[in-house]
Amino acid sequence: MSDKPLHIGPYRLPNNLFLAPMAGVTDRPFRQLCRKLGVGMAVSEMITANKTLWASKKSLLRANHDGEPEPRSVQIAGADPQMMADAARHNVAEGAHIIDINMGCPAKKVCNVMAGSALLQHEKLVAEILEAVVNAVEVPVTLKIRTGWDRDNRNGVRIAQIAESAGIQALAIHGRTRADAYKGEAEYETIAKIKSQIQIPVIANGDIDSPQKALQVLQKTGADGLMIGRAAQGNPWIFQQVQHYLQTGQLLTAPTSQEIHQTLLSHLHTLYDFYGEYSGVRMARKHIAWYSKGLRNGNTFREQMNTLEQAEQQLAFTDTFFAQLADKDSLAA
Repeated sequence: MSDKPLHIGPYRLPNNLFLAPMAGVTDRPFRQLCRKLGVGMAVSEMITANKTLWASKKSLLRANHDGEPEPRSVQIAGADPQMMADAARHNVAEGAHIIDINMGCPAKKVCNVMAGSALLQHEKLVAEILEAVVNAVEVPVTLKIRTGWDRDNRNGVRIAQIAESAGIQALAIHGRTRADAYKGEAEYETIAKIKSQIQIPVIANGDIDSPQKALQVLQKTGADGLMIGRAAQGNPWIFQQVQHYLQTGQLLTAPTSQEIHQTLLSHLHTLYDFYGEYSGVRMARKHIAWYSKGLRNGNTFREQMNTLEQAEQQLAFTDTFFAQLADKDSLAA
C-alpha cells in the first residue's frame, strides 16, 4: 500500500483501508463507527438488483446513508445485466457516490440465484454485467471478486482484465475461491499475480486480523489498499491500529475495558435509534458477543444478554458487567 492517497474516480480517500461489506453487519451504525475509528472507506451491505425488494424495510435500511461522509459506496448484487444497470441508477438517484458490484459472496442463497461469486464461472456474463452497470451511471463503479470458482478454476486474472476493460475503477479481491468459502488460508500470491496484470487499484482482502498481518499482506501482494471484514467485528479499532503501524512501525496499545465499554454503549444507542428498540436489541446481541469476546466472564455475560428483551436492560447489564471488570482489575493492580 503506497503512501500515495487512493482515488476512486474524483474521490480521494482519507486512507487506503476499507471496511468489507458484510450482510447483517456493516449497517449504517457500524459504518459510521468504523469511519470514526479510522477506516477510509466503508462499503454498504449488499442490496439486491431485484426491484420488487427495494421498498422492503431491510433494503431501505441498507440503503440509508444519512449523516455518512462522502463518498458513499453502495454494493449491488444480481445476475441480470439490465436489472443490475437499473439497480445502479436507482441507488445513484438515492445518493450513492460509488457503485460496488458483488461478485465475491460465497453464500449459497446468493450463488444459487447465480449472483455473487457464482458469476465467476461465466466470464461473458461478467463482462455484460460490468459494461451495463458502468454505462448506466456517471459515478465510479468498483468490483469485489474472489480468486475463482474453485481451485481448479482460478480465473481471477482474466476476470480482473475483463473488469479493467469494462471501466471498473477499483478491484477488491478476497484471496479465496468461492468453493473455499472462509476455509484455509487466503492466497495472497494470486492477488499479487492479478495486481501485476492490471493498472487499476487493487484492494487485498482475506484474513487481515492484525497490524503485522496487514503489513505482510501488503508486502506479499503489492496491493494499493487493504479490506478488513471479520476482524473488525467487535474490534473497530483495528483500522486505526493498522494505519498507525503502517505509518510508524509502532503498535498502538489495545483499547482498555473502559474504552470498549464506552464504544459499545455508543454503538448500542445508534442501533436502537436506527432499527427501533425491538429490532435494535436483537441486532445488538451479536455485536455485544463480539465486543466481549476474550473478556473475563464473557461467556456468562453473552448467555445472559441473549435473554434480555429491552434496550434499557441491555444497557444496564452492560454497565454492570464492565463495572465488575474494572473492580477486579483495580483489585489485581
